[in-house]
Amino acid sequence: MDTIAGFFSFITTPVSWVIVQFHSVYGKIFGPDTGWAWGLSIVSLVILIRICLIPLFVKQIKAARAMQTLQPEMKKIQERYKNDKQRQSEEMMKLYKESGTNPLSSCLPILAQSPFFFALYHVLNGIATGKTIGVIDDQLLASARKAHIFGAPLAAKFTDSADKVAQLGAHITDVRVVTAIMIVLMSGSQFYTQRQLMTKNVDTTVKTPFMQQQKMLMYVFPVMFAVFGINFPVGVLVYWLTTNVWTMGQQMYVIRNNPTPGSKAQAAYLERLQKHVAHHGKTRNRREKTIIKTIVGKGRDRNEFERKFINGLTKAGLVAQPDGLVVKGENATVVETEDGTTITTGGAPKRQQPKRQSKSQRQSSTTTSTAKTADESEPKTSLIKSDEPQDAKTAPKPAGGGSKPGAGTRSKAQSGQRKGPQRPKSPSKK
Repeated sequence: MDTIAGFFSFITTPVSWVIVQFHSVYGKIFGPDTGWAWGLSIVSLVILIRICLIPLFVKQIKAARAMQTLQPEMKKIQERYKNDKQRQSEEMMKLYKESGTNPLSSCLPILAQSPFFFALYHVLNGIATGKTIGVIDDQLLASARKAHIFGAPLAAKFTDSADKVAQLGAHITDVRVVTAIMIVLMSGSQFYTQRQLMTKNVDTTVKTPFMQQQKMLMYVFPVMFAVFGINFPVGVLVYWLTTNVWTMGQQMYVIRNNPTPGSKAQAAYLERLQKHVAHHGKTRNRREKTIIKTIVGKGRDRNEFERKFINGLTKAGLVAQPDGLVVKGENATVVETEDGTTITTGGAPKRQQPKRQSKSQRQSSTTTSTAKTADESEPKTSLIKSDEPQDAKTAPKPAGGGSKPGAGTRSKAQSGQRKGPQRPKSPSKK
């Protein structure tokens, strides 16, 4: 650890300068030789570093979500080239390049603050050995060696002997109790941060080996912190515990307000958003409009929680617009339905479906229409005048004319006329 800390000694001077500046402020409040002044200086150093690392944290979130999106494709590549590791690696790198994703982006915050961590370790180790380092002169060194946090000196370790702890003006029991409690808190906060990430903010619809690896890390990292923690000075434990608490709070904020699509956190967020929008009839800020706009634009690609959100707004008489606004149903103009199609509402009235008739009603209507048709087709001979003279109707047919009875009827049938009663001709004008 001393070798690694010496490698980052180039940043030791800036870190020690920042600690001294904060100590000068807190020393006026709590006293220059107190553990509160030096402890709060280390906490303030952590907060300053983490604020500067917020852009990297945002990039880490985007990289983690991009990696989750690529998990199905990565699994296909692993199955396709499971016997050719070199080709598998080439295809993986090609996939990362095409999607613009870097697996190391999720480790950027940890890698970025590593130099500050080892520089602080180098400063505290110098205080423990009584050596001036950076901008910490002899006067500040003597003040730091007198500082105790709950009875444990800043430079004391869990593995230090009783004689070494006595040289720092403390008792071995106090040092080990304080360091043990801080190690447990440090490991517990690390475990909780990783656990809430895996249980709340992971897309549950994607089951890949990547998720299994993350679950393993959830248990491995706390154990690593506990093992290395017994060799950290109290000041470094303060630093690492503070950064873990910051990470946990930051992660809770992201999970609550910007959850991963398809995760349990998204279901809880959309439920809260639906209740608020249904109560007030509008969104609160631009971020909510952006989320609704994204959900509407997905169309058929919406997940289960997003479809439930749209259905909840519909039941409340509200419609989500493609621009992210939420309006009442009668005032809506253009609406995108759940299947991705676009319809117009609030204009012409909806087409009503006819009522379904019972069997008796259908039979009675059929009988009535049949009777009506028969009445219309029956000829009314009483009102029709015949053009033929009365003698022609009563004249006898010739006996031996060579034609058989019914021949006329057959000839008419053969000429294409219909059999049966014919529709009477209209009377001719006289």
